[in-house]
Amino acid sequence: MKNRTTYLVLEDGTCFKGYSFGACGEKTAEVVFNTSITGYQEILTDPSYAGQIVVLTYPEIGNYGVNLADEQSRRPFVEGLVVRNYSARASNWRSELSLSEYLAKHGVIGIAGVDTRRLVRHIREHGAMRGIISTEESDRQKLLDAVLQSPKMLGRALVEQVTCSQPYSWLSSKKSGLHVVAYDFGIKRAILNALAERQLRITVVPADTTAEQIDALCPDGIFLSNGPGDPQPLTQIARQVRRLAEKYPTFGICLGHQILAIAFGARTYKMKFGHRGGNQPVKNLLTGKVEISAHNHGFAVDASSLPQELEVTHVNLNDGTIEGLRHRYLPVYSVQYHPEAAPGPHDSLYLFDYFYQLVSKCQAAKVAG
Repeated sequence: MKNRTTYLVLEDGTCFKGYSFGACGEKTAEVVFNTSITGYQEILTDPSYAGQIVVLTYPEIGNYGVNLADEQSRRPFVEGLVVRNYSARASNWRSELSLSEYLAKHGVIGIAGVDTRRLVRHIREHGAMRGIISTEESDRQKLLDAVLQSPKMLGRALVEQVTCSQPYSWLSSKKSGLHVVAYDFGIKRAILNALAERQLRITVVPADTTAEQIDALCPDGIFLSNGPGDPQPLTQIARQVRRLAEKYPTFGICLGHQILAIAFGARTYKMKFGHRGGNQPVKNLLTGKVEISAHNHGFAVDASSLPQELEVTHVNLNDGTIEGLRHRYLPVYSVQYHPEAAPGPHDSLYLFDYFYQLVSKCQAAKVAG
């Protein structure tokens, strides 16, 4: 396919011109940036990016192609991809498709030739905002009108767009009697693999599964996954999570962390431009150690709204935002970041070990009692 002149227009009227790769068409979404150096395929297939156009700060993208083994979900969930330089030639023995072929296959528009440094500086100064990518229209006013008519991320619930339709099993390669039910708010395969590697037998359930339905599955623990959108409208899910967390050991990450906080009475807020990338420094207040961690979120838990029973366990060293919580009396904890990485560092994998130990301990106490 011949590359087309393509435009990216933000809701404040700022315009960027480039050329297309991947699919043709037009998409509106919130424009955000990710600072990871590698892992563009894992980023594309992270369901937490539903409703967003992703700008990659690393300048050379596409040079190692795409392979199906690295997909984190059933398809890419980003609405569009913005890069500085797109490499049409993929050089890697694992490559099965070029990035452009992969995006075209799934209907995702890519725009290259953009001054991504200028774009990211603009987002950092003015905040994440709505935008449009178009290979079809060059009239800036028409593109701006389309952006202004598109939905804002604040108040937008997107979990229904990414969750599974039916429960399914993700089995450990090792035999274990411990059974964890994982809520799919947009779960990544690397998370499921991390749980399975700890010998946990996993049942993944849709986001609208009730506490009664989960009770019927006889779980030993509950896992709350990552996912897209604003957590504040998910009050019905939070009510179910509160009931479960009072009965079972529970671990939440990303959106699951935010839902857990809401379940116990806290509030969340939209950040100016969020945290997205594999280089965020997080301090564990319980150990004093610093972890370099992978992030993908645009909302955070409001520290001033925390109830007495929730204790802050981790903080972000860049801006002081809450990165981890635990319940003072229940076997319940959560982190805002992604301990499974994919892509990113592995500093935080211990959190999955802790979950296994917590579930094991609670199950042993239940048997003994």
